[in-house]
Amino acid sequence: MTTVQARPTPDDRRWKALAVCLTAGFISLLDTSIVNVALPSMERGLGASEAAQSWVVSGYALTFGLALVPAGRLGDMHGRRRAFLFGLAVFTLASAACGLAPGPSWLVVFRLIQGTAAGMVAPQTSGLIQQMFQGAERAKAFGLLGSVIGVSTAVGPLAGGLLIDAVGTDDGWRWVFFVNLPIGVAAFAAGLRLLPRLPVLSAKRETFDLFGVLLLGSGVLALMLPLVQEQQWTGREKWALFPVAGLLLAAFWGWERRQGRLGRAPLVDLGLFSLRSFTLGALVSLTYFAGFTTVFFVYSLFLQNTVGYSALAAGLSVLPFAAASAVGAAAGGRLVVRYGRKLVVIGLSGVALGLLGVIVAVELVPGRGVGWATALPMLVGGIGSGLTVSPNTTLTLTRVPVRRAGAAGGVLQTGQRVGSAAGIAVVGAVYFAHLAHAGRSTTAIQLGLLTAVGLIMIALVLAVADLRERHVHPEPERSGDRGRTGAEEDGAGETVRSGS
Repeated sequence: MTTVQARPTPDDRRWKALAVCLTAGFISLLDTSIVNVALPSMERGLGASEAAQSWVVSGYALTFGLALVPAGRLGDMHGRRRAFLFGLAVFTLASAACGLAPGPSWLVVFRLIQGTAAGMVAPQTSGLIQQMFQGAERAKAFGLLGSVIGVSTAVGPLAGGLLIDAVGTDDGWRWVFFVNLPIGVAAFAAGLRLLPRLPVLSAKRETFDLFGVLLLGSGVLALMLPLVQEQQWTGREKWALFPVAGLLLAAFWGWERRQGRLGRAPLVDLGLFSLRSFTLGALVSLTYFAGFTTVFFVYSLFLQNTVGYSALAAGLSVLPFAAASAVGAAAGGRLVVRYGRKLVVIGLSGVALGLLGVIVAVELVPGRGVGWATALPMLVGGIGSGLTVSPNTTLTLTRVPVRRAGAAGGVLQTGQRVGSAAGIAVVGAVYFAHLAHAGRSTTAIQLGLLTAVGLIMIALVLAVADLRERHVHPEPERSGDRGRTGAEEDGAGETVRSGS
């Protein structure tokens, strides 16, 4: 099997191209959280039922997660520039269709298309970073990506609150989608001019593993569906999908191994999981996102439903986390070259400490002053989050061959989406169950946040175990790292000192 070696573009256009990628990534990730505060507006202005509202949120998460790995593989095979621009165009058109939707059913359909397009854009960004940058520059680029991930997730409620406050509740929900249009059009135009036409690294003989896509898609769907519908589907029958998901994913694993034995190109190169940096990093990412994204879900509900905050005030209350996350991620992109996995351990500790501070502040300052009381712990947690997401992404992908970067980025982000869905289901169940039975909302939010801290502590244990293992048994370079694969990686073997 022959490959074409990638040549990093030598001029500053790489950083402008990165800005295009990050802009598209920002609006696609923003749409995972901005819609939450617009649900009451949808109910009033569109007559959306509770079930329709649920699918507006969960349908996007589902199709986003389902598209990631196949889209990453398509980018590996046919060019990431082409896949990125196509996904961005569909996302922008779907956003316009969502804003113009004449009824709830149409809104759900367009939202599913929008999520699929977002899932096509996301893995191309990590793949393009791998292909355009190397060494310390690659770490810096992933640092900026980490800033976008943290800020877009946290700032969604604030952006939605501002739009609804400015336009009004009847039509405010439409502008939650219309806001993507000028950004999407500008990013597409800039992408046509700035995104480099880099060589396609996959061999031309490789074919797309359609049966693998069906197995993986069915498995991920069976895994995520009961999680994202946990509040809407009453009864325990939904959990029967979990063993179905296990069987489908096991079948996918067996099929991919068979593809490898027959010399065919698999959807996911299972050899990636022989890399400790990739496997541990993906697990850290999954468990961290299970705890991190749930904070905004239950905390926003608490502020609006219990304290009486408006959507705008609730969004402003998490602004310290968002701002600090951006600063922490930018710093993490520089420091990861020097400190490696230690930085992730420090970051996770900071997030756990910040959330514990929020729990204490909720107890000490009940009532409408709670937003001010939690500002400092939110700031600490945000810095920790920035020091976690960005360095962990860098360390996870550092030894991945560039020709598999799209699929690897898809696997990593699929874990993030599954983790987010699972965390919201678990933390939400704790919060709502205590709220229903005990009736004390302060205790309910404290227990919900404590559950989130527990999930983050699992990620911390994994990161510490990986750090200790690296001191005892440093991860050896694979034979390919300095041979053919080293060429494909554009020097990925020297990207970061990921052990100490």
